[in-house]
Amino acid sequence: MNIFKISYKNLARNKLTTILNIVLVAFGVAILSILFLASDQISNKLEKNAKDIDLVVGAKGSPLQLILSSIYHIDYPTGNIPAKDAYRLAHHPMVKRAVPLALGDNFNGFRIVGTDSAFVNLYGLSVQKGVFWQKDLEVTIGSTVASTSNLKIGDTFFGAHGLTGNGDIHKQHAYLVKGILKPQGNLTDNLILTNIGSVYKMHEEKHGEIDLHPNLPDKKEINDKQITALLIQYKSPMSVVLFPRMVNQSTNMQAASPAMESARLFSLIGVGIDTLKWFAILIMGIAALSIFISLYNAMKERKYDLAIMRCLGASKVKLFFLVLFEGILITFIGACFGLLAGHLALEVIGTFQESSQAKLTGLTIIRQEGYLIWIGLLIGAVASLIPAMQIYKVDIAETLTKDR
Repeated sequence: MNIFKISYKNLARNKLTTILNIVLVAFGVAILSILFLASDQISNKLEKNAKDIDLVVGAKGSPLQLILSSIYHIDYPTGNIPAKDAYRLAHHPMVKRAVPLALGDNFNGFRIVGTDSAFVNLYGLSVQKGVFWQKDLEVTIGSTVASTSNLKIGDTFFGAHGLTGNGDIHKQHAYLVKGILKPQGNLTDNLILTNIGSVYKMHEEKHGEIDLHPNLPDKKEINDKQITALLIQYKSPMSVVLFPRMVNQSTNMQAASPAMESARLFSLIGVGIDTLKWFAILIMGIAALSIFISLYNAMKERKYDLAIMRCLGASKVKLFFLVLFEGILITFIGACFGLLAGHLALEVIGTFQESSQAKLTGLTIIRQEGYLIWIGLLIGAVASLIPAMQIYKVDIAETLTKDR
């Protein structure tokens, strides 16, 4: 007796019920798969992109917005800060390394970042082709920028005002591509790097004015230079307590901790994630109940067939595993379809994301997904256990002598 063949035929006989059970399992697994993949990718991106950055100093405003704009490049900056004040902080005894950032423009949605060699050292960058920028209006671009925009060494392009869109293009100056970075697997793949002088030059107006932030109503004189933010590394653990307090209390700038703000961000996201997880678990529970009911009812209808099989030599144990296998087969198929649907859904979601810095992808596999397969098999086994136990209650003589 071929258990696999008989199980398949039994499930095929009740197609609608079988399909419903598979869809319920697949739906629950797909939701959990999306949550696991998205949580894993977001946490990895947050950790990798904020590595070695202890503090961000910028204009007063939302600390979370400052972190998102300066480290993850997925929000607008809170404003600008005087360059002289920022550089004074950069030479503070508690500071090991300070990386200046000047934001304000983009090219095809990729942000143009004015900075210096400290940024290269902070992220351990190296070029795949060409060299790093050296003069004004020279740029070194990330690997994703190069592949997406089809830019090569020696190509020129115009930046656009603002951090998204190509509405206001700076046609008075063109950037020259001098180098392409090696793929880093972090935010630098999506950045266009140049010196701060290029950003100043790009925003020179007729009367010598500068506007590094697209949302600021007032423009600043070029002699009063500004930058957007300062990324800071501490010299000692003691700085964690003293330095942020000093910045917030004795300057017109604010200090934001990436670790604290990332934790706060995850706590806010976590509420929605937990809700969706419980919803997915509820769907899986409904699927288990549906499998139990369908198999239990099927057992009543198939008593005569089971009695015939017993007469033909099938043991109770073999029939027990036959019913058990049907439930496991349903959840296994549902779990596989659910994982596939989860990956496809996340890939589609990633294609519609506006920000290139926080794109999600379904083209990856994580260890937690393997647990979903085992959980699905367990649900199928548990849901089939009681119907399978009915095998031991089948009276062969009584069942065969009844009219069918």
